[in-house]
Amino acid sequence: MTFRRALAAGTFALLTTVAAAAAASADQAYTVDGSDTFRLGNGDVRSQTVYHGVERLTISKTGTTTTYVAHVEYDKDGDGGKQRQRASFTSTLLPSGEQRDGPSADPDYLTVLNQPFSVQLDAPTMRDLAHVRRPVPFDFPSPMTGAPLRGTLRRLPDALVGGARAMGIAFEAKGPLHGALPERPAMQLAGAITMRGTAYYDYSTALLVALDATLAIDGNLDDAARRSPVSIVYARTIRSASSQQTAHATPRPT
Repeated sequence: MTFRRALAAGTFALLTTVAAAAAASADQAYTVDGSDTFRLGNGDVRSQTVYHGVERLTISKTGTTTTYVAHVEYDKDGDGGKQRQRASFTSTLLPSGEQRDGPSADPDYLTVLNQPFSVQLDAPTMRDLAHVRRPVPFDFPSPMTGAPLRGTLRRLPDALVGGARAMGIAFEAKGPLHGALPERPAMQLAGAITMRGTAYYDYSTALLVALDATLAIDGNLDDAARRSPVSIVYARTIRSASSQQTAHATPRPT
């Protein structure tokens, strides 16, 4: 999976903004699920990898520097059988406002810090988003090739997530793909990338509490002998959770 952070147009730095006023230290638990589906030709070659795990985000603040650390333990079930894996990702917000990612050990893109939506928003961004009434255009570099993806960002109705009111945001963007995928360097593809996602942020903490995101690739594999259709879909779902209860983390309209 190759989700990357993106920059929304205008005042909406939604996908890179992190709250500057985090608590001195805090933890947030999540459940995480995902799948990677690959199809080549008319279903002649098909593979799927499924992920399921639990995640903990720790937020700490030293002076004016805020550090986010996410750890995930998960089962990875694919063609090679089920494996137990661990992943981690660190992101640091510096006093200048610059966000630095790393160290990172998240090859399957399952940490909440390694998604297209930021894990936490600042107060000005929350206020700006509250006044969005129509889709806002934006573009950002393709996670595969660097070519521009163009799309729109829009508000969703507020919802209850884990019993707390949350702000909903959605985006969709598309762009071209020409070249190899990072995890499949031998495959030369010509086609299109589509990214879609929804995210909900808790009004009291501005933390991300529910995420659904997909990246779909549709195109053709040109092996100089024949052109074969290729379809690849990466999907991730992350929900806030507690050690006692996870069932009420699904967004419900308020």
